[in-house]
Amino acid sequence: MRADLDAATAHVDRFVLDGLPPAEHWPEIRLDESLYCYPDRLNAAAVLLDGAIERGWGSHPCMGLGDDLWTYAEVADCANRIAAVLVDDYGIVPGNRVLLRGANAPWMVAAWLAVLKAGAVAVTTMPLLRAAELAKVISKCEPSVSLCEAGMEAELHRAAGGPIAIWGPNGDLNTAAAAKSGEFAAVDTAATDPALLASTSGTTGDPKVAVHVHRDLLAIADGIEPILQARSDDVFVGSPPLAFTFGLGGEVVFPMRAGACTWFCEEPGPAALAELIAERRATVCFSSPTAYRAMVALDPRPDVSSLRCGVSAGEWLPQSTFELVESELGLRLTDGIGATELLHIFISAADAQIRPGSTGKPLPGWEAAIFDADGAPVPDGEAGLLAVKGPIGCRYLDDDRQTAYVRDGWNFTGDVYVRDADGYFWYQARADDMIISAGYNIAAPEVEEALLSHEAVAEAGVIGSPDAHRGMVVHAFVHLRDPSSATDSLACELQNHVKASIAPYKYPRRITFCAEPLPTTPTGKLRRRGLSDLLGEDRRD
Repeated sequence: MRADLDAATAHVDRFVLDGLPPAEHWPEIRLDESLYCYPDRLNAAAVLLDGAIERGWGSHPCMGLGDDLWTYAEVADCANRIAAVLVDDYGIVPGNRVLLRGANAPWMVAAWLAVLKAGAVAVTTMPLLRAAELAKVISKCEPSVSLCEAGMEAELHRAAGGPIAIWGPNGDLNTAAAAKSGEFAAVDTAATDPALLASTSGTTGDPKVAVHVHRDLLAIADGIEPILQARSDDVFVGSPPLAFTFGLGGEVVFPMRAGACTWFCEEPGPAALAELIAERRATVCFSSPTAYRAMVALDPRPDVSSLRCGVSAGEWLPQSTFELVESELGLRLTDGIGATELLHIFISAADAQIRPGSTGKPLPGWEAAIFDADGAPVPDGEAGLLAVKGPIGCRYLDDDRQTAYVRDGWNFTGDVYVRDADGYFWYQARADDMIISAGYNIAAPEVEEALLSHEAVAEAGVIGSPDAHRGMVVHAFVHLRDPSSATDSLACELQNHVKASIAPYKYPRRITFCAEPLPTTPTGKLRRRGLSDLLGEDRRD
């Protein structure tokens, strides 16, 4: 398979291809041709964009923000102009990486499509990332150029990321794009050519970068079609950033595959999302359980009755939240589990197939199983590690953690599940130290490192604490250099320090000051599992 990929590639720059794991460490890829039938040569952006125009959707609404609505033809024109800038002005060749930094908006999507049309590889990054975090991604992916929204370039400049083109009012990218013709022939990439590098935080805080090919971007849409049953008259909305593959699929790939329209939120938060649903009469929403629950509590509550499908993912959907949303909003949430490594959702259920509290069953073309820590199958009704196989699999870029995620051809997601006798999968917990709070993945060691950079902190340990509203919150245990200096004011200072050091959503919402040093293992490493035993100490929320 690896030899076939190399022979077919359009990539001139082999950086990503050469960074793929050895073929013996790849997962088993299962492409049921009745479900996932793609030609050997395809460019995902050309299929999603040029294909839409060929089907007569050029004048159809494609995506909007505020009062600005773009048709498919207008998105195509902008994407073609940006692609021409990348090739003509920056010398981008197939296989080069292009970093993207911006809020959810039509220009951001046009830039992403442009990168793919040029045969380059998109490196999506969250707008909230700070310079230190961006520097890790840049070091890993080595982008040739970055495309950035005006007002977000400061952290990127500090990360020393090379050339940066800015879009927005008076942006140099806008000026350069305006000078192009609007015509650009998509590079004839192979279906198996890398198209996307998606970063996911590891428990060490160092990013793991999952490689996804052009074919994968179509497979996620075709696999979830029985769940969404998307139509060209649907109106999509969502809360995840497009740097999250959950958001990229739900707010870009899925609607474009169906010829539908997406409206992006101008402001973050459940209130703004609910108002957008009401204003645009949205029919499909992608968000977290936390956001849906928050919509119920809004007073006054916008009219969200236009929704026919509410997809919930990014964190566990408690049965109580499902029942609350169904009772108050009349919406039966479609739960799903996905992973950056697998690009999007692979287990879900919709409509009459929903069993409240269960994630659902594998999507068409996917197989899921439960194993114990030694890799032996676990009987139905018993908890174990979730592993899946399907049309997409994990291939990390230059990372020895590949062999932990992929074993014997299976993708081990790091989740603990139970499968029942009817084939439904029931979430139990995360198997690692990742904290999932309101849909965000937060690596405990990364927060610890930020706390330790404060002069008052001697030791820091971080775990996730249960929270009724966010699922889990970051809970920090801090041993100060001067334990007598523990105050509410210092706790607030530490929280602000973390917000300034790394993405603000990662800050510890709870801080416990510990008079004694934190517990360690016999080898001197922090023993996180012992931190909860310290809750009798001075606690600051």
